[in-house]
Amino acid sequence: MNIDNIYFVLEIIGTVAFAVTGVIVAFDEKMDALGAVVLGLVTAVGGGILRDIILGYLPPAAFRVPLFSIIALVTSAVSFVIAYFVGRRIREHNTRWFGILNIFDSIGLAAFTVGGVNAAHACGFAENSFLCIFVGVLTAVGGGVLRDIMAGRVPGILKKRVYAIAAIIGACIYQGLFELTDISKPLIIITGISSVLIIRLLATIFKWNLPSLKNTDD
Repeated sequence: MNIDNIYFVLEIIGTVAFAVTGVIVAFDEKMDALGAVVLGLVTAVGGGILRDIILGYLPPAAFRVPLFSIIALVTSAVSFVIAYFVGRRIREHNTRWFGILNIFDSIGLAAFTVGGVNAAHACGFAENSFLCIFVGVLTAVGGGVLRDIMAGRVPGILKKRVYAIAAIIGACIYQGLFELTDISKPLIIITGISSVLIIRLLATIFKWNLPSLKNTDD
C-alpha cells in the first residue's frame, strides 16, 4: 500500500470518528435525528470546507467529490440509531467507549492536519509557511469548532485538552521538514502524522491540559 492509499484510509477513519463525535454532542444536547446528522456532517467536513474557502478552491472539495460527505452522513445516521436505542448502555461503559473514540479522533486530527498543509502546497502556497500551518490546523479543528458553536457550546479547543496544540506542532514539523530538509514527501507525511498522534495520545494518557483562568470569586 503506497502513501496515498494509507493517507486515504486515515482520512476515512478521521471522517468516521469526527462524524461520531458530532452525534455524541447532539446526543448530549438532546437533538433530534436531523440535528444529529447535520452536526455529524459539519464536524466531519466543516474544517475542509473552511480550508478550501481560504485557499480559493471553490466549490469546496466536499461538494466536488462528495465521497467523504456521504461517509459522514451514513456514519451520522447509523450513530444516531445506535445512540437512540442503546445510548444508555453505551453510557455504562463511558470510559472505554471514549477511549476507543479518542484513538480514532486522534488519527483523524493527524490526517486532517497534514492534509490541510498538503492542500495549501497543492494550491501553490508552499513557500508561505504561516498560511500552510494555519490552513493545516484549521482543517483539523475547524469542524469541531463549528460543531460546538452550533450546539451552543464554547469550542472545546479554547478551554481544555491539548488538541489544537497537537495540530499546531504537527503542522509546524511538517512545514519545517518540507522547507529545511531534503527528506522525501512520504517520510515527511508520516513524520507529521506521527507527531500529532504521539502528542494527542500522551496528552490523553497523562491528562495534559493547558493552564486556564480561574474565577477569583470562587
